[in-house]
Amino acid sequence: MPYEIKFKQVLNPTTKMMVVRAPDVAAVCRPGQFVILRVNETGERFPLTIADFDRDKGDITIVYQEVGKSTKLLGSLEIGDEILDFVGPLGKPSPTDKYYGTVVAIGGGCGSAICYPVARAFKESGNYLITINGARSMDLLLFRKQMYEISDEFYETTDDGSCGVHGFVTAVLGDLIQKGRKIDLVFAVGPVPMMKFVSKTTEPSDIKTLVSLNSIMVDGTGMCGACRVTVGGQMKFACVDGPEFDGHQVDFNELMGRLNAYWEEEAVSMGRWMKETGGTA
Repeated sequence: MPYEIKFKQVLNPTTKMMVVRAPDVAAVCRPGQFVILRVNETGERFPLTIADFDRDKGDITIVYQEVGKSTKLLGSLEIGDEILDFVGPLGKPSPTDKYYGTVVAIGGGCGSAICYPVARAFKESGNYLITINGARSMDLLLFRKQMYEISDEFYETTDDGSCGVHGFVTAVLGDLIQKGRKIDLVFAVGPVPMMKFVSKTTEPSDIKTLVSLNSIMVDGTGMCGACRVTVGGQMKFACVDGPEFDGHQVDFNELMGRLNAYWEEEAVSMGRWMKETGGTA
């Protein structure tokens, strides 16, 4: 069945949000899970983490950056248009139904949209919720109001100092740890370097840290092996074993290398599509 776009919003120059009618997914999805979609018959399959869901309306919210042909193609669709394939929910849900104590939820850039439903679920389970929302600049901060409203403590950071703390999310996290704040769990999602250094910040204090990995995926069932990552010296598949893993055990350098492996091919595909369509179809 085609999946209708019910709402579309431009969040910043590179990021868009869509609400898609997908009642089969909305009925059973949980925070931390993702979908794999295909815009049309000739499009590629690519994953997007569920940013929000409404079971009553049968809606799924997705947030994505236009970084290549497939996300540009998705971004060219408008309200009323349909996405051909919208498969999910996939992956293991976040362990949010447990009381930990104090949870720090960290979102970086587009990762803030992914962080939101997980952080909300941690709060609904009775945890004391500290959120740190970071981006390169104020105009790239996402889900600011939503994150603020669910938080017991809310911090913002920007690389250029245009909003909140001037610096990275690790500056706030490190300060909380240095002050002796009791932190029982850290959840982080965003750019791989950010998740790497969040994990390095919490490791000396042995604070349990979960990161949501954005590995390259194709089928989402563990069959293709494209999303393999090394965790604790063992090969894991992000689509079925994750996407969340112990940040202290992830080989982030390997992950970054694999994410960069196809940049040349992606650039060629993007250039060809722009030449053929003008980027509008």
